[in-house]
Amino acid sequence: MGIKVVERHGNTFKEKLYLPAIFAGMKSTLKHFTKNLSDASNIPTICYPEEKPTDITPRYRGVHRLTHREEDDSIACVACFMCATACPANCIEIVATFRDDGVDEKMPAIFNIDLLECVFCGYCVEACPCDAIRMDSGIYSVIGKVREDFIYNKAKLLSIKGISKEEYSLAK
Repeated sequence: MGIKVVERHGNTFKEKLYLPAIFAGMKSTLKHFTKNLSDASNIPTICYPEEKPTDITPRYRGVHRLTHREEDDSIACVACFMCATACPANCIEIVATFRDDGVDEKMPAIFNIDLLECVFCGYCVEACPCDAIRMDSGIYSVIGKVREDFIYNKAKLLSIKGISKEEYSLAK
């Protein structure tokens, strides 16, 4: 395997100085700056968070939520750890406990999602065999002052409503 020698671009003195390219870039930046300074109404801004962004698509993945069973309104999650296993960010914490109502074998005693570590890829939703976790909440921003505000526990995930009409798990 030989070494490939690539000729260096810019052999003239003007090209080696880089100054003309730097001044061309500064000219373009100054042109946009003066244009925006003279007419600020053309700058695309919104008054966030009072004004909702208009460029959110209907397929946007919002914050996670857990679903209920339609039969008894209990949690649909069976603590199978499929979502936590599929999560590339490792942001889902599940501690399973035995279920004493006879519906299923297990249920999550602790179900936490760290939204600061989540990459919102949706792998957890795809991996869930029980349709217990969804990302159709429509919540596009999460606000908090401390790190604990971004860790959603089971109670909070169950209280979030979806934007779709389907509030219950579709799994049978």
